[in-house]
Amino acid sequence: MIWIYTIGIALFSVTMKLASFFNRKARLFTEGRKDVFKEISKLINPADHPIWFHFASLGEFEQGRPVLERLKLTYPKEKIIITFFSPSGFEIRKNYAGADGVFYLPIDTVANAKKFIALTQPKLAIFTKYEFWFHYFNELNKKGIPLYLISGIFRPSQAYFKWYGGFNRRILKCVTHFFVQNEESLRLLTSIGINEVSLSGDTRFDRVYENANSLKKLVEIAHFSSNFPIFIAGSTWLADEKHLAAFPQRYPNWKLIIAPHEVDEAHILEIEKLFPNAIRFSSLQSQLVVDPSANEICQAQVLLIDNIGMLSSLYQYAKVAYIGGGFGVGIHNTLEAAAFGLPVIFGPKYDKFQEAKDLIAIDAAKSISNEAELLSSFEYFKANENAAAAARAYVKQKTGATEMIIKIIKLNLVH
Repeated sequence: MIWIYTIGIALFSVTMKLASFFNRKARLFTEGRKDVFKEISKLINPADHPIWFHFASLGEFEQGRPVLERLKLTYPKEKIIITFFSPSGFEIRKNYAGADGVFYLPIDTVANAKKFIALTQPKLAIFTKYEFWFHYFNELNKKGIPLYLISGIFRPSQAYFKWYGGFNRRILKCVTHFFVQNEESLRLLTSIGINEVSLSGDTRFDRVYENANSLKKLVEIAHFSSNFPIFIAGSTWLADEKHLAAFPQRYPNWKLIIAPHEVDEAHILEIEKLFPNAIRFSSLQSQLVVDPSANEICQAQVLLIDNIGMLSSLYQYAKVAYIGGGFGVGIHNTLEAAAFGLPVIFGPKYDKFQEAKDLIAIDAAKSISNEAELLSSFEYFKANENAAAAARAYVKQKTGATEMIIKIIKLNLVH
């Protein structure tokens, strides 16, 4: 199976290089890795034995961030390095002040894994949720470097738990300790002989709870809202936005903020076709610089967020949230909104997200399949004040994963 894995990695690498000629993300993915070993050599002293955090993308970074920042606070002398697989994580967090170096993870080959470990000499490695790279895991294991997986979640349908999943199980057995989100994951791992497992819960709850209690005020949004109630649509795709198109006319006494998942010009123009009277956040900013009162802006009903990074702070201004992705591969982060006490609405593809199921069970979320159901769900939450309290209480109840993880990880740190 190793040869199949190796060929698959090689084909993926070639595909990304070819795609880089016409796709921006593929170009960033490829170009960002060209000189990564030089950058590591320049910034990292292997004698420091840094703590290595790896994240697939931005979502996993936010998930693992509470652990990273708690370790940094507890052990300020420890060096920390971060790697990302995806450009959407690296490009946004490449200047993150909490790390001594942020890099793209070189493609998972034997040579790259050996070179990366030799150049960084990490004290321990922490991966988040579901990034499993055989050669990196194997090299860490051979060198006796502790490897932790935090906020892990597993399902019976995965290859690890099938008769043909021997190679996949071999990858898992390189992990020193698993911190998993639910009972099912713990049970699945122990069923294949992996017993170094703790049911810690999901560190995202710690992150979103902290975020909701450390408010970052946004003057422009306060100006736009102008005391109108706000319905916010976060991490949306075109399929989501089409279902939202009837909202402004149906609810003239509400305002709508759309923070799309992709903010390239082509997508923003598509949204503007659906909402022709919308104003962009960049335009709002510019107008307020020229005229801080800019009262005419208050008349706009729909605001398009044309940048990345604001969403987690936007929820504080809203009453109800719609979370995108449910008409594609799966919904995005519902917990950020729930932490602010917002009932949430999302599309039909949420089965892989336990928190979505939980929020539905406590009547703080609804799944919809069409525009009529979206408007009906909005009507329900507009009239049901208990949903807000239920959402907020659910998030608070689930905090504490970070503390459990730190207690075990610190056993491998030198004081």
